[in-house]
Amino acid sequence: MSITLDQVTKRYQGSPVVNDVSLEVGEGEFFVLLGPSGSGKSTLLRAIAGLTGVDHGRVALHGNDVTHVSARHRGVGFVFQNYALFRHMTVGENIEFALRVRRMRTEDRRQRRKELLRLVALEGMDDRLPTQLSGGQQQRVAVARALAHKPEVLLLDEPFGALDAKIREELRRTIRQVQRELKITTVLVTHDQEEAFALADRIGVMNLGRLLESGRPDELYDRPATRFVATFLGAANLLLAKQTEQGIRFGATPVNARRIEKLEGGREHEVVAVLRPEEIELAPTRDNLRTNYIATGVVEELVFTGALERIRVRMTSGPSDAHIGSNSHVDGHNTAAILDVTRTQHEQRVFPVVFGQSVAIGVRRIHVLPTPLSSYTVCAAETAAAERLSQHPFLIELAGRMKTRIAKRIDPALATCQGNAQTRISGVAVIAAQVKVAKQVEWLLWNGAAEVMVLPSQAVSPQRVLIHWADDAARRSTLAVAASLLRHVPAEAVYVGILPESRGGEGQRPLGVRTLLDARSEAQAVHGLEMRTELRFGAAAEELQRQLNEQVDQMLILGISDLSQLSREFAPLFAAPAAYSMMIVYRPARESDEQAASA
Repeated sequence: MSITLDQVTKRYQGSPVVNDVSLEVGEGEFFVLLGPSGSGKSTLLRAIAGLTGVDHGRVALHGNDVTHVSARHRGVGFVFQNYALFRHMTVGENIEFALRVRRMRTEDRRQRRKELLRLVALEGMDDRLPTQLSGGQQQRVAVARALAHKPEVLLLDEPFGALDAKIREELRRTIRQVQRELKITTVLVTHDQEEAFALADRIGVMNLGRLLESGRPDELYDRPATRFVATFLGAANLLLAKQTEQGIRFGATPVNARRIEKLEGGREHEVVAVLRPEEIELAPTRDNLRTNYIATGVVEELVFTGALERIRVRMTSGPSDAHIGSNSHVDGHNTAAILDVTRTQHEQRVFPVVFGQSVAIGVRRIHVLPTPLSSYTVCAAETAAAERLSQHPFLIELAGRMKTRIAKRIDPALATCQGNAQTRISGVAVIAAQVKVAKQVEWLLWNGAAEVMVLPSQAVSPQRVLIHWADDAARRSTLAVAASLLRHVPAEAVYVGILPESRGGEGQRPLGVRTLLDARSEAQAVHGLEMRTELRFGAAAEELQRQLNEQVDQMLILGISDLSQLSREFAPLFAAPAAYSMMIVYRPARESDEQAASA
């Protein structure tokens, strides 16, 4: 591999702006780091170049550890967004600058300059000053200067940002041709998805300092694993649905649209479905649809963009309680969902629509995100308590980043924790921290909840999330929940492995270390989660509580496979209302075994 990053972390004022990023970029590959402003992508690029240090982790180029090697000796070329040309030097002198520093002979410098000017299509412009060039030409000079000393890696930090659309397209084409001709490993940072699709062999998407996913452009677009990637790489409708034996169900309508999986543990559960706007069909009636019917709706917006027509449809039947999210819209105040639809000119001619028209809605393809966290349901015994908890700042922050809903559920039985729940709980059950919280957690899990989040009134967004599971049967599900949550929280993830004190001798340490390595390996390979690992000895609940009490901005994700483990092994965690948030993940041992067998 040309570039290898291992858990690279960079903090500013104690907060990670690059958070445990691990990545491999192959020899001669064009890799694009894509993400919004503030996602950490430029900081990560500067860490590769050696222009900024790292607080944790390792950077290797061509198998050599360069974490503590200066930028000059790393053998990389760097192109900045603002060109960074020497204004008093000519084009030729700018290109030759790095060669002069390296004391290359005059004749060799001129020959190299000539090659590079041909490569970037600027022959004959040696004697011009940067001020005599257009923006696109200046950026070509910057690329030529970065390539002058024949670096093995080329790094580009949003080089097209200051250019107009036509010049940007021409320069993209030039850089791609240069990269292919030289077969140089290249990493480009951008927030423009069109640039990423046009240039990348592979794309890595970053948000909140974390590398969420990486893969080929078509793979990430067609089969994203996260909400953020689904909505950042093109427009996407996110719709809550039920996964059943009959297929995906929106409201009362079962759909079989080329994306049906085996049920998790054989149980019906809520899922997040991705519907791309171009995969949605509109027709005058349900009988006219050639695709899978999901609902009826009313046209609320029409925008003509030339080759395509963009439409917004408010659903009037189907999943009335589902929350839709897209890259530009979150309808959190009206229970009727909004769908973004894109149609070609042919589709427009076959079935023209007008504002306010009723239509039948069909879908060609549905992609279900592999996330166990679909939505949040605030649970309380009385309305006032549910209303207060639904306004919790951390919960609102989470739901906003996840583009999902916060539902409220009033169940008087929660006060006594006796009897059965009224109906099955959808999504993550959320309760307030109080003295009887252990009984409430156990009662909710007994009544069908798979995850319960406990929120103290003063809880803040965590800076550190501790992850622990009671036994191996809970490992896989706990990691899946942790990965899903941490994609939306800018916190460091730490798996805490705990061995009993009686086994804490040196002879047992290798077993503990193997457990940590296996946990990290599974988190990376299966769930795309980078996490630190720590080995501790003693009683699990006491050790976790000790670490959680060290600072207030922490959270615990605890996995169990037997409800009795709550009172038998983790009672101290619930003895008094805590200042930290908790997420309890429960999968019965039988269900966990079925998941492992189907994986």
